[in-house]
Amino acid sequence: MAVDHFNKSGGVLGRPVRLVEADDASNVQTGFKAAAKLIKEDRVDFLMGTLNGEVALAVADLAKVEHTLFMVTGAYVPELTGASCNSHTFVFMPSAQMLSSAVTPHLVKTYGNRWFMVTAETVDGRAAELAMTDALLAEGGEVLGSVSTPFGTTDFGATLAQAKAVKPSAVILNLYGWDLVHALKAYARLELAKEQIGVGGMIGGEQIGRPLGYADHAGIWGLIWDPKIRSDSSRHFIQAVIDKYQHTPTSRCYLGYTAMMQMLEAVQRAGTTETGAVIKALEGHAFDGLKEGRSYFRASDHQHMQDVLVGKAYGKELGLGHYQLLATVPSDAVASPPNQSVCRLF
Repeated sequence: MAVDHFNKSGGVLGRPVRLVEADDASNVQTGFKAAAKLIKEDRVDFLMGTLNGEVALAVADLAKVEHTLFMVTGAYVPELTGASCNSHTFVFMPSAQMLSSAVTPHLVKTYGNRWFMVTAETVDGRAAELAMTDALLAEGGEVLGSVSTPFGTTDFGATLAQAKAVKPSAVILNLYGWDLVHALKAYARLELAKEQIGVGGMIGGEQIGRPLGYADHAGIWGLIWDPKIRSDSSRHFIQAVIDKYQHTPTSRCYLGYTAMMQMLEAVQRAGTTETGAVIKALEGHAFDGLKEGRSYFRASDHQHMQDVLVGKAYGKELGLGHYQLLATVPSDAVASPPNQSVCRLF
């Protein structure tokens, strides 16, 4: 949609924009080879994408070596704007700390502060577990136990039975994708809610709620974006997606559209596709992130500073989507100050 928007108006700098796509398969070697081909054979000007944190870190290293700007649209691992930050990588997602700091007070208020954690055996899962643990300890809470599960697990019955046995106030699912869908189905099947055991985690969204259906969706979650955001630009975006695809957008749609818009607008501001000039056009730039608060790329570490949402899932439709919005948390309230000794852009 973003590419169509620019191409219908003559492109960028008088040139049509063209997408060249590759599947990283959430695998480091596959992702690295795909990115290398895009740069060296397809001669792309910029890279954008990745969901898996390990893949994002590998592509970020390659982008720096190859002097190619890389916009991370799906990964949230702290190393991307911390110890492994670099001058050529921008992170559009909220960081793990921003998400966990926003959602944890609401989880504690609703369910209590004695948690059991279920964590995917991935860099992303461990990053979520660490961020959620730190946020819980800051609230005076306690982790009663934890279980790690292989990525791609489909049966969470035994794991959640183990959680139930220690009687936590909440089960925190440091999972994503189909792992999270299967875990929430097991939560509903085992009727943990009747045992006064809540559920939630750092990140959810419509892309999780839809395959679950309303009946099995539950808990309190950090959200990147939601169709109930009250801003004119968000409403226009929603209607455009409905007109083109006949469905309301998820946060994945939001990330792709908004990040691409910023990449192309930066090229226009720079007046060139030269990497260094576009990086400077992005650094510190404030823009409409389709949220109520302001969005900008922090110049010191290239983190997209933005509102973080907190939502409660319901077993019925609430207008647009599966969540009742509990809070809109400004980035300055949940993001740590930039750590110049850890992240040095060069």
